[in-house]
Amino acid sequence: MVIQLKHPPNLLSKRTISTKHGQSSDIRPFSVLGSTLDYLMSLMNSAAEPFETVHDFIFDRTRSIRQDLSMQNIVDKRVIHMYEKMVNFHVISHHKLRLRSSGPDSFNISSLHHLNMEQLAKVLTSLYNLYDLNRDHNSVVHKNEPEYRSLYVLLCLNSESLPEGERLSLWFRRVPSPVIKSKEMSFARRILRYFRMGNYSRFFSTIAAEASYLQYCALEPYIDKVRALAVLCINNGGYKLHPYPMAHLSNLLMMEESEVESFCNACGLETSLDEQGNKVLPTKQPAFNHPKAGYGEYGFSGLENICRTL
Repeated sequence: MVIQLKHPPNLLSKRTISTKHGQSSDIRPFSVLGSTLDYLMSLMNSAAEPFETVHDFIFDRTRSIRQDLSMQNIVDKRVIHMYEKMVNFHVISHHKLRLRSSGPDSFNISSLHHLNMEQLAKVLTSLYNLYDLNRDHNSVVHKNEPEYRSLYVLLCLNSESLPEGERLSLWFRRVPSPVIKSKEMSFARRILRYFRMGNYSRFFSTIAAEASYLQYCALEPYIDKVRALAVLCINNGGYKLHPYPMAHLSNLLMMEESEVESFCNACGLETSLDEQGNKVLPTKQPAFNHPKAGYGEYGFSGLENICRTL
């Protein structure tokens, strides 16, 4: 990867030192680690290389930063901010790698996505431990803790835990009460409930109204799954003589109308025009099937408002 470095090369060198055999001269001081991390985060939106290349470059170096912090046993509040930045990297990568998973390098990107999720689980676990270690006797919640705690719930919608993570039912028991009562965790718990109940209308409207950008990135892989559920319910539950207007479906699924038609086709369903020339989805079609992974890239019409939280 060709990237113009703004810091001396030794700040960004790829590191393979083990914790057991590392020498004190090999370990970078905290100030250098902080500068290196800030530089790496500035590369996230680089257009000079494909994102998977940028991700690989940052991935190795953030892992070595965590190793150096661990070897020096630095666990104070300064490290919390560094780990939050590293969580940002992995969560946004979770979103961006998925968007590139339908290309010619889909196999390699799928592998990167798996490794990214493994590291995200580890970084989140370390961050939560840091929150607990730095909590004072008044049990004050750290500024960003509710949002970063909520990410664990949102990443576990379709399972009980992240890779190498704790089961969600047990995890909730250890979350501080102020975090449980926070608006960020309230949002995550409602999204979890709507997802598991199949309440697609509330699922989409709540994301559009309340999600932060990080929360959206964690949720984005589930959005098309819930859209497929919505189309299935409408197709099976509708009246054959009353096709479902595509404009209504567009509003429900938070998609552009042209994308809704493509999505319905990916589900094996045909669309048509009514007598007024409006696009509709005939219901009771027998050919519904769940779209295959990587079948398309569809937007979310509430994303503009979500991005304003950045």
